[in-house]
Amino acid sequence: MSTTEYVAQLTEKHHRLDEEIRSEMNHPAADQLHISELKKEKLRLKEKIRELSPH
Repeated sequence: MSTTEYVAQLTEKHHRLDEEIRSEMNHPAADQLHISELKKEKLRLKEKIRELSPH
């Protein structure tokens, strides 16, 4: 797998996490701990994407 393909996969996962966070936040009984963990994972992905992307 090329770096470009890997970054594309990471970007897709980042978008899915964003959607999951939004969905969870709109839920009346939102689990704040789960949301916090999703946000941390999203940030890790963002940092990894930034690392791998050409400057």
